[in-house]
Amino acid sequence: MNSARRPAWMITLLAAVLVAACGGGGGGDGTEPVAGIDRGGRTISQGPINGFGSVIVNGVHYSTAGATITIDGQPAIESQLRVGQVVRVEGTVDANGTTGVARSIRFDDDVEGPVQGIDLAGSTLVVLGQTVRVGAGTSFDDSISPRSLDGLQVGDRVEVSGLVGADGVISATRIELSAAAGEVEVKGTASSVDTTARRFVINGLTVDYSGASLNGFAAGQPANGDLVEVHGTINGSGVLVATQVERRSASLSGTTDDDADLEGLVTRFASATDFDVAGQRVTTNAATRYEGGTAASLALDVNVEVEGGFDATGRIVATRVEFRRESNVELAGPVESVNLAAGSLVVLGTTVRVNSLTRFEDQSSADVERFSLADLRVGDYVEVRAYADGTGLVATLLERDDAQSGVELQGLASSVAAPNFSVAGVAVTTDLQTEYRDNTGASITAAAFFAAAPGREVKVRGSMVGSVVLAERAELED
Repeated sequence: MNSARRPAWMITLLAAVLVAACGGGGGGDGTEPVAGIDRGGRTISQGPINGFGSVIVNGVHYSTAGATITIDGQPAIESQLRVGQVVRVEGTVDANGTTGVARSIRFDDDVEGPVQGIDLAGSTLVVLGQTVRVGAGTSFDDSISPRSLDGLQVGDRVEVSGLVGADGVISATRIELSAAAGEVEVKGTASSVDTTARRFVINGLTVDYSGASLNGFAAGQPANGDLVEVHGTINGSGVLVATQVERRSASLSGTTDDDADLEGLVTRFASATDFDVAGQRVTTNAATRYEGGTAASLALDVNVEVEGGFDATGRIVATRVEFRRESNVELAGPVESVNLAAGSLVVLGTTVRVNSLTRFEDQSSADVERFSLADLRVGDYVEVRAYADGTGLVATLLERDDAQSGVELQGLASSVAAPNFSVAGVAVTTDLQTEYRDNTGASITAAAFFAAAPGREVKVRGSMVGSVVLAERAELED
């Protein structure tokens, strides 16, 4: 990635402006530092990268000066990391809860290999037998065009990072193309282990480890339930012939002196005081604060951020549990205004706020590595994914693109009265040239569209006519 570099003093100034505009790290609304955690010792943080200007994880800006960075076990530098990659950071967090210093940053992809199948209707793909789910939280690298499942084909070799659910399905936070040659990689839970044939299965993938080097296995060989990382090649029968198999641990391996800041899916749930997040054991107590939900909201595959300290058994004793919101609105068009002080921008006549958890990425030819709200200018073309919090829209992802003709929006249709409707408060109108499609992509009549649209998710492509979007195409979505 070619970085548009700025002087150090300017980066510092912009980072300060952004923190002031977006609020502190950790809080559900990004407006207050996290309370109840001893910020003086080591903090182990895990989650997708939100942006750069340091490395931003779970809303905390970690300085990387002097940090050891590894990518798939190899030494790396900050500029090789990408927005959306799930990383583990060890370091310290300042008392303000918004800044810190990273001692180490580690990234390991969940799967890298050829695409075996794509389900556009189900928004999934299969890579090395692993099901990958694509959604509003997925960042696609600009090497994929268009940046969606439509930009991929069976046989493309991809690298996927994401949040893994209880069933092993990967909810992708980033997908990018990788080199066509070289070994494939997969990480997951071993099952159907046959120590005689020296084989096991990871979801739908059979692994032959008869000629592999084995690392970290107490019994010398894998066992059912082990979390493993496998490197190797695919043979003509679709079996991964491993050259290396390493036992990994989902535990953050913290001590009673350490703090934790973990985003992930609930992968085991016994009760609100006994559950796992991304394989890490968590407990709560009467002092635990919940944001965006209650203890009753906890369940398998719910996306949460957990903060707290470790007890003597290695569990995180949560002081705070935040339920992460998923975007259900998408806007794409030119920026009409930017308000740094308020931490907001206007697109398609709609004000969208950013916070410390908003994921920023510059996909334009400017390719600014340390991209933030401060880099936006009126007229820049952006794609925004957001959710409504009762007072307006909050962006979970903001990407800048090269200038494009037309605008797009997606969300629930309301105020439906042919030929007009609204999406996320944006007025839409249609005319005789508008194309209508159902959720399979098949053409339908205007009458069929307007009959089905109320309360339904729709996608609109068109142009701005004053403050109204004139739809060239209107599609019903799942």
